[in-house]
Amino acid sequence: MQNHLVVALAYDRLCTFEFGCVTELFALERPELGVDWYRFAVCASEPGPLRAAGGITVAAPYALKLLDRADTIVVPGWRDADELPPEPLLKKLRKAHQRGARLCSICSGVFVLAAAGVLDGRTVTTHWRYAEKLQQRYPQVRVEPDALYVDEGQIITSAGSAAGLDMLLYLVRRDHGGAVANRVAQRLVVAPHREGGQAQFVPRPMPQDESGRLAKLMDWMRQHSAMSHTLSSLADRAAMSPRTLQRQFHDATGMAPYEWLVRERVAAAREMLEAQFALPIGRIAELAGFGSEESMRRHFRRIVLTSPTSYREKFGDSAMAQKRNSGA
Repeated sequence: MQNHLVVALAYDRLCTFEFGCVTELFALERPELGVDWYRFAVCASEPGPLRAAGGITVAAPYALKLLDRADTIVVPGWRDADELPPEPLLKKLRKAHQRGARLCSICSGVFVLAAAGVLDGRTVTTHWRYAEKLQQRYPQVRVEPDALYVDEGQIITSAGSAAGLDMLLYLVRRDHGGAVANRVAQRLVVAPHREGGQAQFVPRPMPQDESGRLAKLMDWMRQHSAMSHTLSSLADRAAMSPRTLQRQFHDATGMAPYEWLVRERVAAAREMLEAQFALPIGRIAELAGFGSEESMRRHFRRIVLTSPTSYREKFGDSAMAQKRNSGA
């Protein structure tokens, strides 16, 4: 990770929020973390002046040639999903992909990577409003419309706007480990990682009085995730019927109460795997609220797409310390 160069693309009619997310994550110096933090630069995808949302103008200090040296390239949205990006930009992205650079997109930025032809045969995501259009236009790409972000190794794509923060924090977690990512998240005052998919953010009508009761129930469930829960016991606590709770929960999160609870337990297990290297897997399963170690392993692999052991080896504090000491 030493001298790792992250380059953000700037373009006319720049998506200011997405661009700001990349800048906030990588442009600030963070000496308190004690790691080789990223170098950061911005390059223009086309000649200026470059206008940005909100009536501001961006003067990018570098041209596309900088992409030849970038280790990670982030496309922070794109001005129009129906507009083909400039060929010089697409050519540079193809070359960067061929030499092994990491390519990332936020929201509609995935259309830039798709136009460059680097997504063929891969699974990606984008904002739920663009998912169908992306799939129709690029049938050789597998679109996962519910994911907040998708890691395909060299290519990572995220859903709309704030999901870009989820992806960028994940990159920090992948590069520097969970402890560092958690400290960055604390500074940003955001969750280190969010569970669930985009379905929970698709607009749905919800009566205000019941959404308030549901929010309180979810907070209580999160604080008591290790307890045994049933639909009936949760409905009693929320003062709802089981049927109403089931419906309201799905409307709010896109999931049934049990699935949401399982994901909260997996999140708790992830935090323990990152921070407590000596704690046995079985004990973590118990503390997180799983009935058995096997149950935790099954749900963990389904949701995180890897085993608890592999996750600890990749993101645990001890593993990251060894990685830093080796100069990786």
